[in-house]
Amino acid sequence: MWDLDVSDIRQYAATGRLPAASEVDGILERARERAFRHHEGKVADYIPALANADPEVFGIAITERNGRVHQLGSYDHAFSIQSISKVFVYALVCEVIGHEAALKTIGVNATGLPFNSVMALELNGGHPLNPMVNAGAIATTSCVPGNSAAERWEFIQSGLSAFAGRPLAMDEDVYRSEALTNQRNQGIARLLNAYGYLKGDSDETVDVYTRQCSLLVDAHDLSVMGATLADGGVNPVTGKRIVGEQVARDALAVMATAGLYERSGEWLVQIGLPGKSGVAGGLLTVAPGKGAVGSYAPRLDEAGNSVRGQVAAAYLSRALGLNLFASSPGAASSDVDEEGAEKHE
Repeated sequence: MWDLDVSDIRQYAATGRLPAASEVDGILERARERAFRHHEGKVADYIPALANADPEVFGIAITERNGRVHQLGSYDHAFSIQSISKVFVYALVCEVIGHEAALKTIGVNATGLPFNSVMALELNGGHPLNPMVNAGAIATTSCVPGNSAAERWEFIQSGLSAFAGRPLAMDEDVYRSEALTNQRNQGIARLLNAYGYLKGDSDETVDVYTRQCSLLVDAHDLSVMGATLADGGVNPVTGKRIVGEQVARDALAVMATAGLYERSGEWLVQIGLPGKSGVAGGLLTVAPGKGAVGSYAPRLDEAGNSVRGQVAAAYLSRALGLNLFASSPGAASSDVDEEGAEKHE
């Protein structure tokens, strides 16, 4: 599925910069072409409002840490953020409660089990293992500051809007659909509460969590949000600091180890970057210090990850030299132009 051959183009070695804009544009077009070869996977249907998504819609965007944007296809097609919200709510909570408290309360270790696993919770004495699976995400949402559900929701909506650099609205249809079918999350919240790892009322927390998953974004928004983490917590479009550098590092580390659920290990080996998927079809990939890729393609694999999004991310990782674990002898200074791109012979 990964479609890893990139022998048709020149590959860049991992460096601290992306190549020139024209090179990135061409490589992004090839990534889209590669993604369109794949028709496997199916649209999520366990949330009724997601079942009507057009399986052929595809949008992709790259935002660099300097604010430069590259985008193709239906990059402005709105969809609900779903589980990708977990990354940014975790970052916002870490900013409030601090590094050590987040480690103690939420955890950072991968479960190796599906995103909505109850077994993972029971096997660890009710302690959530990481904020990228539902148990940890619900525990994270319960830590959001506020004296009421309305205040906590406002904190989340305004915080994720700051990451995106524009006001984000909730999809009411998706919210209502999820609220009618989230009995498993309600059960997880009550189990967390029984073990003493949930702050506040369980049903209220699940309602706020459902709202955060229903926020509308597009591929461009995801790329800006991810680029904010890539740039140490500063939004590259607005220039505003959203979270601190330590928080950005923590969020990216957890994304790398648990962002694609039970497929996270395979993702890290094939892509070599922090990533986070959502069941609506969104996929976020972050290259620390460089920028981020946001994509939307609603055909999902069995683990709930966008098939075409993964194919595009794999191509971009190799073609642009993004893999954190790949290296080769660096180019001499005379072989690099003023934009940081290696010169062609």
